[in-house]
Formats: sequence, structure tokens, C-alpha cells
Amino acid sequence: MPTTPTKALETFANPAPDRDYTIRMQIPEFTCLCPRTGQPDFATLDLEYVPDRLCVELKSLKLYIWSFRDRGAYHEAVTNEIVDHLDATLRARFLRLTARFNVRGGICTTVVADRRQDAWEPQPKAVLP
Repeated sequence: MPTTPTKALETFANPAPDRDYTIRMQIPEFTCLCPRTGQPDFATLDLEYVPDRLCVELKSLKLYIWSFRDRGAYHEAVTNEIVDHLDATLRARFLRLTARFNVRGGICTTVVADRRQDAWEPQPKAVLP
């Protein structure tokens, strides 16, 4: 069982590939380093995706997120890097990552990046009485 960070994301087959459904995860312990000062940056990541054929395995996602801990990265760059890697691995119908970074120097930064398959359209919103 690996106990070190890794860039390898593992997947498993979507148990309901004929249905659109959303998987939401909150990752409250993301850290990376400020590329200018070397000080730690902390963020909560909110990941949501509509799987196509694959789902991400949670332990591998945890170890993947851990791999950023000692890396210098701008908020915008690291958010888009994670989205690109998840998109390349999962090819989800829709994927969105919201990265809410803690205050630094009086500024809170939130970066939102998403990807969707070209032909995919979300289901119409259900309005209930």
C-alpha cells in the first residue's frame, strides 16, 4: 500500500454509464507552496464531475493531491493542471474544480476551471412543485 505522494491517478469502471449523475468531493486539506515566497498555500478543493466510462479511485486522488504539497505553484496554474490531469485520465462528460485558497496578504483567491465533452449537454433542471 503506497504511503507517499504520487502523480498516478487510478480509475474504476463507472457502475452506471448510461445515466448522467454527479459525483461531488470536497478536499479541504490541499497545500502547495507560493512560488515567490516558498510559504505554504492552503485551499479547499471542490471537485464535481459527471462520469462517462470511468470514476476516480479516492485513495489515488488523495495521494495525487498530496503530491503538490512541496511544489511551488500559482493558484491559477495548479488548478488548471489538476483539471487537465483529471480530464486526461477520466474523460468525464463534465468536470469542474473550484479551488478556494485561504487568505494571504488580505486576499482570498478562488479559481474555477471546467471541461466538458463536446457533444455533452446537461439534463434540463427539474422544477418540482
